Amino acid sequence: MDTDWLTLLCAAALAFSVMNYVVLDGTDLGVGMLMGLTACSKQRRVMAVSILPVWDANETWLVLGGGGLLALFPLAYAILLPALYVPFIVMFLALIARAMALEFRDYAPNERRKRIVDGVLALASLLTGFVQGMVLGTLVQGVAHQGGQYIGDGRDWLSPFPVFCGLVLVLGYVWLGTCWLYWRTMDELQQRSARQARVLSLVTVALLLVLIAWTATLQPQYARRLADIRLWLPAGLIVSALGWVFSKGFHGRFDCVPLFAALGVFVLAFAVMLVALFPFIIPPDLTLSEAASSPTSQIFMLVGFAVLIPITLAYNTFGFRVFSGKVRVASDG
Repeated sequence: MDTDWLTLLCAAALAFSVMNYVVLDGTDLGVGMLMGLTACSKQRRVMAVSILPVWDANETWLVLGGGGLLALFPLAYAILLPALYVPFIVMFLALIARAMALEFRDYAPNERRKRIVDGVLALASLLTGFVQGMVLGTLVQGVAHQGGQYIGDGRDWLSPFPVFCGLVLVLGYVWLGTCWLYWRTMDELQQRSARQARVLSLVTVALLLVLIAWTATLQPQYARRLADIRLWLPAGLIVSALGWVFSKGFHGRFDCVPLFAALGVFVLAFAVMLVALFPFIIPPDLTLSEAASSPTSQIFMLVGFAVLIPITLAYNTFGFRVFSGKVRVASDG
């Protein structure tokens, strides 16, 4: 197999894993954040139960993405990790706190303790989403490196652009969370989620447009790619179609439609980012080919991905199928 095509295939497998993590676990994170804004203990219980059976399987994609980056593009891993030590540590600690809060909230001895646990869950979900946006923003912004080594001061992620990316991703995750709750819940919680989802859809799309405009100012390549009619015209048409499906979904038979439309917007935004970055894995000058591991390592990892990705997809699908339907909880928290 041609080395260039092999590298592209590796990049596609890695991008697919990251995208699946964002759209699946992002929904869980959004629900976790919303729990911190919900006063009713019964509604918080419904929200927790809706994600409890599936959240851990969704995070499998994060493991595939992180491990894939190390094995497939070790040079990029060696540069990114020192640049993002602090955000990564914060994110992993937040993920641990979130898992503990979600799994053990029912063991809290009273309602006051349970409210504290839910607050920890909301804060950990917020930190996780915000840090992931900052990491993404730092990557798009560009990471200073020389000779395969990071040469920055370790504070690139505190720049305005990564911080703005963190805010946008948090709002996007909350939007996904409201769409999930509209699909999985009933009565007052479902109606409130529908109202929140409509508002958040407008805010999220507007901020994404601002983010795209800001991105175009960072690198000359970004400006050229994002101004190309072959990119923005199809993207604009797809967003318009998804917006129409999203709005109509609240009046149809299938409550899952708004969520899938919102996920479509996320996938489209991710695709636009990849088009703007290509062929760089770390802007402004480290390409996929330069960062790639040896062809032997790539083939070995691709075989692993070919086995693991279908299994993970099947596991995710099975979990969603088994625990499908509306969540009904009769008793309080």
